[in-house]
This record gives sequence, C-alpha cells and structure tokens, in this order.
Amino acid sequence: MLSFQRLIGAGAAAVAAVVMLMSATATSRAETGNVRLVITKAGFIVGVGGGHGTLHFKGKTYRLGVSGVSAGTIGVATADLRGTASNLQTAADIAGGYTAISGGIAVAAGGKGVLLQNARGVVLDLHGVQAGFELSFSISGVTISLQ
Repeated sequence: MLSFQRLIGAGAAAVAAVVMLMSATATSRAETGNVRLVITKAGFIVGVGGGHGTLHFKGKTYRLGVSGVSAGTIGVATADLRGTASNLQTAADIAGGYTAISGGIAVAAGGKGVLLQNARGVVLDLHGVQAGFELSFSISGVTISLQ
C-alpha cells in the first residue's frame, strides 16, 4: 500500500513538472521588437493625429499606420518616438487600440515619453523628441495598424 501511495505521489510530481515546463515555454515565446513612430497632432480642445512607423521583429521590418483622437489638446506638434514593443507573440499583436492619459507642454522642442498597452498585452515603451507647440492634459486613444 505504501508503494502505491509513492507511485501516486511520483505521478502527481511528474504531472506538475510537465505543467510547469509547458507554461514556462508558452511565456518564453513572448518577445520584444523595436518600434519607431512619427506622429503629428493638431487640435483645439479636441485633437486629431496620425502618422506612420515601423516595427522590427524577428529579423523583419513591418510598416505601421497610426491614427488617434485626444481630448484636452491645444496646438500643433510632431513627435519622433523610438522604443520597444514587448509581449509580442507575432507582429500582428501590435495592431489595435491603445489608451493613455498624459500631460505636458512643448514649445519649439522637448522630450516626450509614452507607455501604452493594448488588449493583447503588448506594451509600447516609447521616448523621443517633440517639436512644435502643444499644451495638453489629455485622454488619448491611439490605433496602430499593420500596413
């Protein structure tokens, strides 16, 4: 009877080990890519913006389209942002809607940083330079598409 209990315990340990390995493998498949976005935004209270960019992922370059709307923006500005897109399983995971709450002021030129996440769990961590005039405390919705 004792050997039967040992057999069940060993079987349970083996099943637990297999489950842990499978979940570790699934998590490790998420990768990081490099992103560059150039976005122009203009508005008076309600702003609209758009732009283009690239995603470098697994040795390939993908073209991106960017569009968005914000509430609470006054001015015209262009931002050149570079950074990473993490938690990507495939390049298509970057596509979708992102929401951000941000604030800032730019006169002529200034630094810009943005941290965004979409419904697939992709996180964009972008930093760069913004040129133009913009005063904002805004809630923004950004949509990124593969071109």
